[in-house]
Amino acid sequence: MKKVIVDMDGVMADVYHQLVQFEKRDTGREVEISDCVGRAEIEAFPNGKKHVNEIGFFRTLPVMKGSREAIEYLNNKYDLYIVSAGMEFPNSLREKYDWLAEHFPFITWEQIVLCGSKKVVSGDVMIDDYPKNLDHFSGQRLIFTQPHNELIENDTYERVHSWEEIMNIL
Repeated sequence: MKKVIVDMDGVMADVYHQLVQFEKRDTGREVEISDCVGRAEIEAFPNGKKHVNEIGFFRTLPVMKGSREAIEYLNNKYDLYIVSAGMEFPNSLREKYDWLAEHFPFITWEQIVLCGSKKVVSGDVMIDDYPKNLDHFSGQRLIFTQPHNELIENDTYERVHSWEEIMNIL
């Protein structure tokens, strides 16, 4: 059975919408997601570093459209693992686990890998929004479109714009 690795932030969880909401809450400034294309999140959201370290940030992330149904589909068809970097933001470890338990209750604790670097991860397919996580991966690489990666062109990735596209591929 194929092993499928899925990232959380920016793939299952909508980080950009959360950053927009937190920025508006703290500064009154409304950031347009379309203005973030080609820019690192820290550049697009000057208070982003503060926000991702705030208790509750990861626990209250909106679910990415279509991800719940698609993850359930993939979980029934493949050997599925949710792999998320959590060490940079220690508050996120518990919050990410609790978020998954709430929104994806069919995912078992054995399928959740909260780690530092994803360089140690291997499998047949990886779905991620960051090239740095896909670059080392030797299997099929699906890059999930987010503003920070939208302008990146790399023939070693297959670009996907939605969970519907992913289900059509897998």
